Amino acid sequence: MAVALTAACSSGKTESAEPPATVAVTTTPSTTTEATTTTTTTAAPAVRSFASGPDPKVILTTTGITAPVVGREGDALLIGTPCGFSTPVKEGTPVDGIVVLDAGHGGEEPGAVGPGGLTEKELNLAVTKQTKQALEAQGVTVVLTRTADYRITLEARAKIVTTLKPKAFVSIHHNAEPDGPRPQGPGTETYYQTAGDSSAQSKRLAGLVYEEVVKALSQYQGTPWVADTDAGAKYRKSSSGDDYYGIIRRTHGTPSALAELGFLTNAPEEALYAKPEVQKVEGEAVARGIKRFLDTNDPGSGFTEPYPRETPAGGGGGASNCHDPAM
Repeated sequence: MAVALTAACSSGKTESAEPPATVAVTTTPSTTTEATTTTTTTAAPAVRSFASGPDPKVILTTTGITAPVVGREGDALLIGTPCGFSTPVKEGTPVDGIVVLDAGHGGEEPGAVGPGGLTEKELNLAVTKQTKQALEAQGVTVVLTRTADYRITLEARAKIVTTLKPKAFVSIHHNAEPDGPRPQGPGTETYYQTAGDSSAQSKRLAGLVYEEVVKALSQYQGTPWVADTDAGAKYRKSSSGDDYYGIIRRTHGTPSALAELGFLTNAPEEALYAKPEVQKVEGEAVARGIKRFLDTNDPGSGFTEPYPRETPAGGGGGASNCHDPAM
């Protein structure tokens, strides 16, 4: 039986708004089905028994859920569940990575929804898996916080990051409610940490991801892009002075960025993002930004001063009424 592990999380961005194996959204914007894409070339680690140590930090359960190890109960490990409980498991696959990727939203929290019905949760997952595939093809080890279409709290996502302590963490999203048209190009936004000892590197990571995504999406000339007027690599602080968005606030100590790749609620962009080949372009762009962060001292670009925001970014990310998937 699962027992409570953590308190409910505070909500972050629509957090803007937050899911098995490699997937891609089909080309029809109104669908929510997912189709298998080319699998990665990395060999799957073997399932092992946890009857004896050494205990791993994070595992992939036999049902495909990423879970941090929080203790031991006899011949079983206690793992944290997506909804913030703990439960014992006797076998699974230890996982580790120098990069952790987070597909925003999932389950009962669809995030933004395009005019044709494409949900942010499925698009985020498809792009995140393309990012993982591109990084693994270059020898970078990657762990996903969310592997399928299920709900996972911000605190549970962050627990995976703070347990593994990767070199970089990126939460992948698509946006809603733009200020208006942006003739000069995509309205990509990335957010970085302003507090904590990882803030300088977080800013560099956000600038590099921004640079690569804008460059990649700009090839789709003629797209009527929309944006907020302060589009770019930026920050948002809470009234307390800490970072506003929970997913980067809870991961201080790891260079973290929240990436809003484009505006899903803009019909022409929705039609673009619904194409698996464009999801691949997005994912590979995020991967290039991360790889440059890992391999170079490039500073990134697109940094902008955000205008003041008082309206809450949206709900989601908490534990209220959360239902765990099969573990």
